[in-house]
Amino acid sequence: MKTTTFQASLAAAVLLAATWLASPVSAQTQTQPAAPAPAQKAQPAAPAPAAAPSAPAAAPVTAPMAAAPAAPSAAAAPTAAAPAAKSEAVSTAPAMKELSPWVMFMSADVIVKAVMIGLAFASLMTWTVLIAKSIELSVASAKLRSALKKVAEARSLAEAQMALGAKEGILPSFLAAALREARMSAGLSSDAGIKERAASSFQEIVRAEARRIRIGMGVLATIGSTSPFVGLFGTVWGIMNSFIGISKSQTTNLAVVAPGIAEALLATAIGLVAAIPAVIIYNHFSRVTKGYLELVSRASGAAARLLSRDLDRSHGSVHSRAAE
Repeated sequence: MKTTTFQASLAAAVLLAATWLASPVSAQTQTQPAAPAPAQKAQPAAPAPAAAPSAPAAAPVTAPMAAAPAAPSAAAAPTAAAPAAKSEAVSTAPAMKELSPWVMFMSADVIVKAVMIGLAFASLMTWTVLIAKSIELSVASAKLRSALKKVAEARSLAEAQMALGAKEGILPSFLAAALREARMSAGLSSDAGIKERAASSFQEIVRAEARRIRIGMGVLATIGSTSPFVGLFGTVWGIMNSFIGISKSQTTNLAVVAPGIAEALLATAIGLVAAIPAVIIYNHFSRVTKGYLELVSRASGAAARLLSRDLDRSHGSVHSRAAE
């Protein structure tokens, strides 16, 4: 009996010792799966053996709450990307060029540049002719009026020449032609023939003076009549190049089309700037030249009258001598 009790006690003691020794091992085996939890920060809801029964119910509640703030951030992403996209569109849009006349001239085609330079040179010639012809006509008219006043009281060709002196001009040319004809016709009895020959010489002098005083008028007429068409040629050429550039760029954006067309239209504008003053100045000089040629005709008439007086005077002296 004692042996049986002792064996039972020994068996109980061994069982308790085995249970005590086995409990740390089981505890270690139970805690080993929880060790990787700190490394997995993105999974806070990992299952734990010793978790409370209410833990599974709390996990679904916290998941929507954690996902709820993420929705506004995802919605805010397009709004934040919209200004960036707008700024990129603005930065990639073609910048408008400065459309000043000089910039348009420098950006134009070679042929359009040549047209513009030619028209600018024509405009410069127009204003040069204006200044030169104004001075020339004013000086010539003043000299001729002064000479007509000096010979108004002269009674003969010799006296008129003495009044004018050795000055050069249109009236001294008439007087010299009359004296030359009278000297070359000395001994001829036909006064009508002398006057006719002198009038022919006067007409040649008048035509030569008209040609001389109209020098530069042809330039004004040419510039006034051709400059608009030359400018139109430059415009047509520039617009043609603009349309070729539009077809190559495959766009009809105004920022791409406008500079080329503006450069082309600048040629027409310069052509009008050259043509309009040329026409106005030509008409002005036509009137002034007509007035000057009327003064030349007056000088021719004055020389013819002096020649007629000399002829009558010479014939009168001959008749008086014959009578004596």
